[in-house]
Amino acid sequence: MTTSTPEPQQPNTPLTDTNLVENRSKLSKMYQHYVEMKDKYPHALLLYRVGDFFETFFQDAVTVSRELELVLTSKHGGEVGRVAMTGVPHHAWERYTTLLVEKGYAVVICDQVEDSAEAIGLVRREVTRILTPGTLLEEGMLKASRNNYIAAVVIAVNHWGLAYSDISTGEFITTQGSDLEHLTQELMRLQPSEVLFPTNAPDLGSLLRPGETSPSLPQCLPPTFCYSLRSQVPFSQAEARSKLLQKFKLRSLEGIGCEHLPLAVRAAGGLLEYIEDTQKANPVSLQLLRTYTLTDYLIVDHQTRRNLEITQTVRDGTFHGSLLWALDRTNTAMGSRALRRWLLQPLLDLKGIKSRQDTIQELVQNTPLRQDIRQLLRQIYDLERLTVRAASGRANARDLVALADSFSRLPQISCLVEDAKSPFLKALQKVPPILEEIAEKLHAHIVESPPIHLKEGGLIRPGINPLLDERKATVEADQQWIANLEVDERARTGIPTLKVGFNKTFGYYISISRSKSDQVPDNYIRKQTLTNEERYITPDLKEREARILTARDDLNQLEYEIFDALRDEVGSHAEIIRNIARAVAAADVLCGLAELAVHQGYCRPEIVAGREINVIDGRHPVVEQSLPAGFFVPNSTWLGSKETNHRGTEDAEEEGKKSTSSPDLVILTGPNASGKSCYLRQVGLIQLMAQVGSFVPVRSARLAVCDRIFTRVGAVDDLATGQSTFMVEMNETANILNHATSKSLVLLDEIGRGTATFDGLSIAWAVAEYLAVEIKARTIFATHYHELNELASIVPNVANYQVTVKELPDQIIFLHQVQPGGADKSYGIEAGRLAGLPAVVIKRAKQVMGQIEKHSKIAMGLREGL
Repeated sequence: MTTSTPEPQQPNTPLTDTNLVENRSKLSKMYQHYVEMKDKYPHALLLYRVGDFFETFFQDAVTVSRELELVLTSKHGGEVGRVAMTGVPHHAWERYTTLLVEKGYAVVICDQVEDSAEAIGLVRREVTRILTPGTLLEEGMLKASRNNYIAAVVIAVNHWGLAYSDISTGEFITTQGSDLEHLTQELMRLQPSEVLFPTNAPDLGSLLRPGETSPSLPQCLPPTFCYSLRSQVPFSQAEARSKLLQKFKLRSLEGIGCEHLPLAVRAAGGLLEYIEDTQKANPVSLQLLRTYTLTDYLIVDHQTRRNLEITQTVRDGTFHGSLLWALDRTNTAMGSRALRRWLLQPLLDLKGIKSRQDTIQELVQNTPLRQDIRQLLRQIYDLERLTVRAASGRANARDLVALADSFSRLPQISCLVEDAKSPFLKALQKVPPILEEIAEKLHAHIVESPPIHLKEGGLIRPGINPLLDERKATVEADQQWIANLEVDERARTGIPTLKVGFNKTFGYYISISRSKSDQVPDNYIRKQTLTNEERYITPDLKEREARILTARDDLNQLEYEIFDALRDEVGSHAEIIRNIARAVAAADVLCGLAELAVHQGYCRPEIVAGREINVIDGRHPVVEQSLPAGFFVPNSTWLGSKETNHRGTEDAEEEGKKSTSSPDLVILTGPNASGKSCYLRQVGLIQLMAQVGSFVPVRSARLAVCDRIFTRVGAVDDLATGQSTFMVEMNETANILNHATSKSLVLLDEIGRGTATFDGLSIAWAVAEYLAVEIKARTIFATHYHELNELASIVPNVANYQVTVKELPDQIIFLHQVQPGGADKSYGIEAGRLAGLPAVVIKRAKQVMGQIEKHSKIAMGLREGL
């Protein structure tokens, strides 16, 4: 085995590689300490406090300079010469580190922990904070409306364990599964900022940024996340189990549901060890570990979430235009995060769905109650994150005032809901008395508008602590003496221009112009000579100054100690605050959904057993809000029920008379831009909203619970893996056919269009037939292959529907109405005309189409062969 020798450092070039320092004793004392600290965190960027700046050195300086577009400079480092350096102001470290963490870097803060004026030799410095993408707590680094998850994954053959936490709210959750595809989908649902993975790879401890690859990572882990490669030890069964039992003071994991889930335990224990390792200075308060299973919720895979645009749009990935944008009427950050979680984990439990519906129903019917609750909710701050900051010793005085203000609103909400019947409102009827007591105490102790900094005084009200009041009185008396000194000395000395001043270097002084220096009293002691003035002190002034500075330091320290005790008291009741925070968040979501239902005319769907999807005059919740009022054309849907009870348009009623059951599969035909894709998404979103517990945009609806929703919409290449549009389409279709059940909802748009006509039509026919005959999934199959209408005459649970148009001599008008019957043509040439194709191209296309229709044997072959 050979080793490479570093190239020698060029003269006058700043040193960027610590490996070039053969003898560390040649570094200055500060750099020696820096390198020692850097050795402990080789894979992180180390920000090292020097005066008013946090500096980075060597290769870290090069990286920070490049990533933040800052000037790379250098500083003398001892006998080794100059060392590369890049720094940021200490008061702005959060802003700069946020940018670094967003780019996927881990950052270590090494701060001064003693006053430089009191230090003997090198100022003592220690690591006070380790920042990684998944371990952020600072308010400015987090998005209020979404969780910041860190996850840990353990894989054994085809089984896996997953644990995740948002340390800013204290959530701590774990699960276990046996299908690696399910693991992939859970990670895509959570969108964690950081994922821990145990490995024995040589690059152990490194943080892989999005897009970076490692042979240590299995293919089931999406490359879009940051991965921290960790040691296997804390993820071992014995270590992980012991860590969890010790943390939560348990004798068994049976009570939290994971005693017999070894991989879930390993993932949770390894995650807990990492959180504690990165939060040593201020340990965070985590909730009791909770276990869940995937079968508790409606499964919506990443492709379906993308196609339905649940949290962001497909086109440009923005929040505006997503389902979450359309539904979010919450008034608190907690409620906004809860709504996002509910949309990403719709329920399967009928009782849970109906509980949410009951609460919305009560709020819809009682407008004054709804409006009064929403008004109070606007005055409640983020209890979840404020509580964690208090419990971890990171809350400032303004945070505690915000908590006190919020606690004071809770009894008012309790009075409003005292007669409520629905479960989520009843949860707010009893506010723990301790929270009212804490609110009163915080308001009594902390000034109304406290400063941000905690050790500069001005935090505590008078009358709280006798010693504090005594010290304040002493300082104020001395400050008043100094304030009067100028007037007194002018009168005593007869010098009208005499002034009393202060600066940080010399403290208090008496300034006299040089022309009056001969009038200076004998007790004046010359301190400094300037061009036009002389500065003096007196024994009394020096004594007062010393007393003021000493008393002020003591005063500030005492105020901080009183504040710290208040913060600890709040933190000791973290679990009580969390419980009420969850109730407030849920009430906020449901109040918002009730408000939406009233203003948008949403209806409570009837949740039934079986497989029925019966929607009368359904509307797309996002598109409807994007159009002027009354412009959206509603459409009905009937799928999967044994008996049909159609009520809607005259055509729908007539169709209902002809049929004794709703189909399992609908072949939906119609021209481009007529609304087929909108209709598909509309059906999926109505079903998803219903299982969230929300009211839905319909005139009426009877809906059975789905186990999964699948969508295959649009065409896209996956160039990164070398897959064409058609291969992506086939992969998604295969996933649906391999996982759908008779209780699933399948929404397909254009299967088989990426290959030759005969191949595509054959695949589309076979897929539709398999879904209807073998799986019997409730399916809407939108297609331009109007030949598929023949399937309805062969398979009894298939029906044809079309999006209608009005044909005029020189144009077509889209009516956006879905009605029974199949289209016999696709109007693709007309769509091309509307898009602006040259007239000569349109004319020639019609000629070619005539010839193809004249000689085509497709329809005849389908009838004869099938």
